[in-house]
Amino acid sequence: MIPTEKTTPNENFIHDIIDADLAAGRCTKVHTRFPPEPNGCIHIGSAKAIYVNYEAAKKYGGLFNLRFDDTNPVKEDESFVRSIIANIKWLIGGEPSGGIFYGSDYFDRTYEYAVKLIKDGKAYVCDLSNEQVREFRGSLTLPGQNSPYRNRSVEENLELFERMKNGEFGNGTRTLRAKIDMSSPNMNMRDPVIYRILHAAHHRQGDKWKIYPMYDFAHTIQDAIEGITHSCCSLEFENHRPLYDWVADNIGLEEAEKPHQYEFARLNMTYTIMSKRYLGQLVEKGLVEGWDDPRMPTLAGIRRRGYTPSSILEFVKRAGVAKAHSVVDSALLEFCLREELDKTAERRIAVTEPLLVTITNYPEDKTEFFSLPNNPVNPEAGTRRLPFTRQLYVERDDFAEVPPPKFHRLKPGGEVRLMGAYIIKCDEVIKDENGAVTGLLCTADIETGNNMPTDGRKVKGTIHWLSAAHAEEAVLALYDRLFTIENVFDIPENSDFNDYINPDSLRLAKNAKVEPSLKSAVEGEKFQFVRTGYFTVDSKNKGVFNKTVPLKSSYKP
Repeated sequence: MIPTEKTTPNENFIHDIIDADLAAGRCTKVHTRFPPEPNGCIHIGSAKAIYVNYEAAKKYGGLFNLRFDDTNPVKEDESFVRSIIANIKWLIGGEPSGGIFYGSDYFDRTYEYAVKLIKDGKAYVCDLSNEQVREFRGSLTLPGQNSPYRNRSVEENLELFERMKNGEFGNGTRTLRAKIDMSSPNMNMRDPVIYRILHAAHHRQGDKWKIYPMYDFAHTIQDAIEGITHSCCSLEFENHRPLYDWVADNIGLEEAEKPHQYEFARLNMTYTIMSKRYLGQLVEKGLVEGWDDPRMPTLAGIRRRGYTPSSILEFVKRAGVAKAHSVVDSALLEFCLREELDKTAERRIAVTEPLLVTITNYPEDKTEFFSLPNNPVNPEAGTRRLPFTRQLYVERDDFAEVPPPKFHRLKPGGEVRLMGAYIIKCDEVIKDENGAVTGLLCTADIETGNNMPTDGRKVKGTIHWLSAAHAEEAVLALYDRLFTIENVFDIPENSDFNDYINPDSLRLAKNAKVEPSLKSAVEGEKFQFVRTGYFTVDSKNKGVFNKTVPLKSSYKP
């Protein structure tokens, strides 16, 4: 269980650090970066890292870079590169102000710095296997042991490293390690591996390289090359900072060229996985439709579901930026979107499970139009005209042959108001040969229209409706949480995800009916379906509307 601590909304200690650095003259500008590895789609947790770095650069008039950590060709894919670029541009509203870069483009300079460390006696080629390296490293209570290859001569190390680069050795047979301190209390400082042999084609560099730098080594160099002043990353890298600083101190950088790393607590959210490895397993096992499945917490997924950049950034802002671990209620994210869409989304009518109603006292050939507001909280949004005819669709759940107590919708002999139109009374129930209700025969009080009954009677229920002759067919994708467990990070290692997947995370209303105007709705357009929830036009399936969030939330601001 991750320890939790409440944070003050909007606090951001990173800005305090930058203020102090600027005041002390340690820097005269602010330059940040976000360095994703293109081995999966970035997720809502990544949005916090983007926010921290992007907002810092924006606040202080600096630059923000997107730089791919593409140092492991085995796990990386160009499709993830394209997805990450597209979703970061979507989130921040344009190109990263400092540009888009690739760590692999610095491989030549990274190699030169490694050669310098060898020449300075600060790196050596080691023949231990990965298992032996771990064995020699020791533990938190026991110091490590020096590799038997630690004292190779500079000349031998240079020759071997050159041959590693030329592809003369197999994968895993040799590594280049920094010579630091095998007795250090920080495991990351016990002669860490900084290069490994990997015979694999790179998505950007092709077959040029047979050796690839480790992230902890390349990260500092990449930051220095790009002039990053504040390298902000999540708290799991805190123990890596001494190595980050060691690299900066030992590759020959001037003091003013050295970047500095700062850590903040990562974003943990209820009912949500924040691990690309686990998210990849969901995709591989077919538990979701892909990385952009609207149930996934990836930016591609929640974007497709209907979340907006502003709601995501507002969510991260309200969650706060601090050093202490915290778990944020996922309902806060829903709240931020609902707060926005309540003001901006136009109202429309959708009938999820249609039940046919025939108004027996209404002419068969007549069509009239009733005016309904597009958004009651925004009068400037205007109104729309909804056709009314003899046959209508209403929600099946809005009728009960044997109603429960306090049921104020349609029932035999009962009256309801059709939203914005007439009061109708249920006179007869139509059933099929199996006794299932297939329709209702009703009469309308034509005198009521948009007015109250003239005889003073009270009608408590109001339901929505659509003209059967004009309604468009649609599919409503009724999304819910993917997991049934609140603290998903508590799932034991190697557990079967099926035990925790919500079987009702997606239900399809395949026979739904919607207003005729929605036939022309475009990808990503958002609506509030009255009494149902907020929906977004799906980006991959025509005629499908994704339920983004329900109308009400459990979150209390």
